[in-house]
Amino acid sequence: MSKEIPIEEFLELSKETPLIDVRTPAEYEQAHIPGALNLPLFTNQEREHVGTVYKKQGKTHAVNVGLEYVGPKLTLFTKTALSLNSNKLLLHCWRGGMRSKSMAWLLETIGLECYTLKGGYKSYRAYIRGQLEHPYNLVLLGGYTGSGKTDLLKILENNGQQVLDLEGMANHKGSAFGAIGQLPQPTTEMFENILYQRISSMDLSKTIWTEDESHNIGKVFIPEPFWTQMRNSPVVIIEAPFGNRLERLMRDYGSFPAQLLAQSIKKIEKRLGYDKCKEALDACESGNLEKAASISLLYYDKAYQNQLDTRFGSNLASMPHIEFCTTNPKKTIEQLKRLATQYNNTNNE
Repeated sequence: MSKEIPIEEFLELSKETPLIDVRTPAEYEQAHIPGALNLPLFTNQEREHVGTVYKKQGKTHAVNVGLEYVGPKLTLFTKTALSLNSNKLLLHCWRGGMRSKSMAWLLETIGLECYTLKGGYKSYRAYIRGQLEHPYNLVLLGGYTGSGKTDLLKILENNGQQVLDLEGMANHKGSAFGAIGQLPQPTTEMFENILYQRISSMDLSKTIWTEDESHNIGKVFIPEPFWTQMRNSPVVIIEAPFGNRLERLMRDYGSFPAQLLAQSIKKIEKRLGYDKCKEALDACESGNLEKAASISLLYYDKAYQNQLDTRFGSNLASMPHIEFCTTNPKKTIEQLKRLATQYNNTNNE
């Protein structure tokens, strides 16, 4: 008989044990535990029908309808489970009810050892949201658009630092242009799941570097408790010459069709101003993407500076300002690593 286990034990076992999510494809696509395989007991339509029968005719009728749907799939379920090449499996559904227990019963009849999640995916969500309220030693990289903050995060990670690339997790670079060239964004719920997965593997006594972000990254929202921590964490301002930043924007976006850039420029027309917006759009149309990027960059510079002034006021001048030296990034990284050591010492006192 399968064993029902709490979320902490379930997640620990999932590090080396295949995890099967038996919810419907729609539930899985909305969000799931990272790394889980979807082996749905019912299709979206089947689950809806079973639920309707349950409400109108009761549990017995609903179970019979469910068995009619599941019966023809039993061989598929067992073959899929055996293909995972593990004699131990983890399973969950939404609340830890009949779906996961039924699948566990079936798989145990072919000799597999199964563990189900107490409270199901719902308990996982409650757990990770609680975990994301814990204090973390965050240090944020701030700075104008194009200053290379994402590049620095990658270099920091390659140098043994702990890094959260929130924009990478959200499949969005954060500005009106941020969706260009990116995969579809996850749901906010899935973003939270990915965020927790990354944090759970880190040493929480040490600095975690991330980028200074707005509450939302495209259509994805950073969970409120975590974002509140970000707003109260140290910020290091990364500086880079305008020409370098423009060059980086051209590197990131210059190879994409001009109409995509024009569509993004139109999104900020009200904030850019009609005349500047028209000038940028005309530049796109004529193929002068560098001019269009330059106009947009000046707008983002002004907007970000206003945000910094409002947020930090006179304290801004005393905050660490570090130049991103692209010809000698090692120098920049060493400066950041020294800051990380200082913050670690302060947090651990």
